[in-house]
Amino acid sequence: MTFKALLVEKDDSGATSAHVAELSEDRLPDGDVTVAVEYSTLNYKDGLCLGSGGGLVRSYPHVPGIDFAGTVIDSNDARYTPGDKVILTGWRVGEVHWGGYAQKARVKADWLVPLPQGLDTRQAMIVGTAGLTAMLAILALEQHGVGDGPILITGASGGVGSVAVALLAAAGRKVAAVTGRPENADYLHRLGATKIVARDEIAETVKRPLETEKWGGCVDAVGGPMLARVLGQMQYGCSVAAVGLAGGPSLPATVIPFLLRGVNLLGIDSVMKPYDARVAAWRRIANETPLSLLEGMARPATLADLPQLGRDILDGKVTGRVIVDVNA
Repeated sequence: MTFKALLVEKDDSGATSAHVAELSEDRLPDGDVTVAVEYSTLNYKDGLCLGSGGGLVRSYPHVPGIDFAGTVIDSNDARYTPGDKVILTGWRVGEVHWGGYAQKARVKADWLVPLPQGLDTRQAMIVGTAGLTAMLAILALEQHGVGDGPILITGASGGVGSVAVALLAAAGRKVAAVTGRPENADYLHRLGATKIVARDEIAETVKRPLETEKWGGCVDAVGGPMLARVLGQMQYGCSVAAVGLAGGPSLPATVIPFLLRGVNLLGIDSVMKPYDARVAAWRRIANETPLSLLEGMARPATLADLPQLGRDILDGKVTGRVIVDVNA
């Protein structure tokens, strides 16, 4: 039995290239459960893997795709039987283990979660790793402190930011969405943003460690200098859930926002989240996600589209959620 996959290979010069290949099942990596993949997504990490590798890919040839949803076709684990619908996010799948850009995947059972009632596999991937990360960030904000001001979402046009806007707006929160692309304002308003903030307003170098209190919470998908600036604008006792490093890993801030305003900086990592926490987050997503709004952020793609889309996402040209139908 053969299946199609987007295979990334490296030549003797170190250059990488991606193409759709026909592979046999014996090339799948070791694992407990084999899944017939239906949908995957495009994330920033996938763009790195499709490009130069970005330090993420351990060995070649490689199949990227950091998440997927599909149907179990073979299992050595009692938790899953053929016919079960499942989701995979995290565990460095698509980076060090073959991922979702293939019609079949074989993974460890612990990496999967059951598809919750209320979602189909396509809807699950509209949410995907980005949406799971957004939900984990929102749960962390709720646990550690949210004020009465608007919730600021940086990188709002991207996957994590878009879902965070939609989820928080659906919960009745006022949401301020930061974007560097004015043309995305209508899109963000449709998701529920009540205020659009130009990236330049937030991206300026920190001049004072404390500024006027503006935000009752923040989901930061950018990091770097923008995160440092946001910390000084938080309301007293409120929290920032940081989920991304697109702006770089450095944090040119002082301890003053933490000492004098009691700001909480919460690091969110969806890669190795325990099974029970992932199941709980996905159930809440199924119960609370405004699926009609999320449909508006979905952009269909095929395996053959991904090499170009991988370059586009690294260049900041991808808005919303790219949903990859691996069987198209």
